Amino acid sequence: MPMPEEFDSQRSRHARIPMHSMVLVSKGANAWTSEIENISATGVLVSRPDDWTGNAGDTCALDLLLGDDLHIHLEASVVRVTAQFVGFAYTHIPESKEAALWTLLGRFADQVERPTEE
Repeated sequence: MPMPEEFDSQRSRHARIPMHSMVLVSKGANAWTSEIENISATGVLVSRPDDWTGNAGDTCALDLLLGDDLHIHLEASVVRVTAQFVGFAYTHIPESKEAALWTLLGRFADQVERPTEE
């Protein structure tokens, strides 16, 4: 029996929260600063740095600098690169940072949405 559309993993994703805050992206000896465009329970979309050299599948360390007092360090995989954005999926969130991320996401942590056509 097919799954209802609202639960179809191919057609839904965790709700994104628009957010404009700084992020430091590190990959090996390279590092870039950028701005978060949106964040969800499973990943983050950032503005593509001018000198970006990463590709889908690369693993990076992300330092999310949220406000004056919240810094979340985690690991993520590049899932999408466009001319304007780089999309990351979290691969490891330290246990000590999970509560801070879920608090930041609030009610959006468990919400799913239908993605817009791109």
